[in-house]
Amino acid sequence: MELDLHIHSSYSFDSYSKVSDILKNSKKKGLGGLAITDHNTIKGSLEALKISDEQMIICGSEIGTEIGDIIGLFINEEIKSRLSLEVIDEIKDQGGLAVLAHPYKRGKNPGNEIIKNVNAIEVFNARAAKTNENARKIALDYDLPMTAGSDSHFCFEVGRGRVIIRDAVDAENIRKSILKKQVDIAGINSGSYLDTLSQAIRIFKQKRYKNIHKKLYERFINRCK
Repeated sequence: MELDLHIHSSYSFDSYSKVSDILKNSKKKGLGGLAITDHNTIKGSLEALKISDEQMIICGSEIGTEIGDIIGLFINEEIKSRLSLEVIDEIKDQGGLAVLAHPYKRGKNPGNEIIKNVNAIEVFNARAAKTNENARKIALDYDLPMTAGSDSHFCFEVGRGRVIIRDAVDAENIRKSILKKQVDIAGINSGSYLDTLSQAIRIFKQKRYKNIHKKLYERFINRCK
């Protein structure tokens, strides 16, 4: 089974992607499962769980902290804290996996204490081409499990980062496979301009003229199909 474990939907402050469109695109691209990891919320994942009838949906969220972003996978409740070590504890208390997302991408050093406490490192992020090698080095140096994701904010990006698990049966099987390092990593890099577009969406979603911006966004998406 191939899974994209880092996807954003319209529940994130910097994306307009509808959950239904994400599911359609991921199916077209041959994904057997995915994790919608919206910024600081599991709402996108919960919607996906309600409407998906074929793909494996892993409930997740990407939490912003003082050391960078930490992804919680296999969680079922919102993460309340925004302090890194507390976030990791909350994720683990739910039986989830705490994943250090795209380390160094934002110029922040997570530090040894954080690295030693997370369950896994995101070693391939389609939007972090310049720092993926460093992320993989961390995972190897600390002998930690690896994950991958597209970090998609636009539907056409879905599937650009993948975890490949042979004989995946259910969510618990996938969770154990990641922890046992029985996964392969694959992906293709996205253009850096997409980060700029996502930041523009973040700005415009907070402004009065967000409806005008949404129309421009829809035109852009139609051209990319």
